[in-house]
Amino acid sequence: MTLPRFYPIFDSIDWLERALPLGVKLVQLRIKDRDPDALRLDIRVAVALARQHGAALVINDHWQIAIDEGADWLHLGQEDLDEADLPAIRSAGLRLGISTHDHAELDRALALAPDYIALGPVYPTILKKMKWHQQGLERVTEWKGLVGDTPLCAIGGMTVERAPGAFDAGADIVSAVTDITLNPDPEARMRDWLRVCA
Repeated sequence: MTLPRFYPIFDSIDWLERALPLGVKLVQLRIKDRDPDALRLDIRVAVALARQHGAALVINDHWQIAIDEGADWLHLGQEDLDEADLPAIRSAGLRLGISTHDHAELDRALALAPDYIALGPVYPTILKKMKWHQQGLERVTEWKGLVGDTPLCAIGGMTVERAPGAFDAGADIVSAVTDITLNPDPEARMRDWLRVCA
């Protein structure tokens, strides 16, 4: 399966409404700390928006709502794997991405035959406090050798300027958050991303 190479992650519908018309074809909705009813509505709207634009929408963490609302993709972190009903997720036909940071997590992820594996943080990230230090491009190359044909997503501190190096190191997909959301012109930055990932 060939996935788009540019994979932004956003925390609101507003960002999807800005990104999808530009031609973004793979996007994650990662919402934390939201009222369950509002969260369900956001996911329902996001699924419809993505379908309208022919994009693949990945729901972070909220696997039950993703199933209920007919989402196609789900992303789980290692902690989320402890809570998720993986047989239910698979029987619902959801495609699955899994975060990894070390060899034990990679082994666990590969045993689940995910549709992509994420490795991070490749570079230092300001998005969230993590117990892992930057992985570096050498780890990207190592991971690609271990995951084989499974698409590999590089995440953490990624910028337009760093993306070519991640691709050269073996990443199939590069994920960005603050390089877009903190940019003074997010739309222009997303267009830059789409060019570099074309």
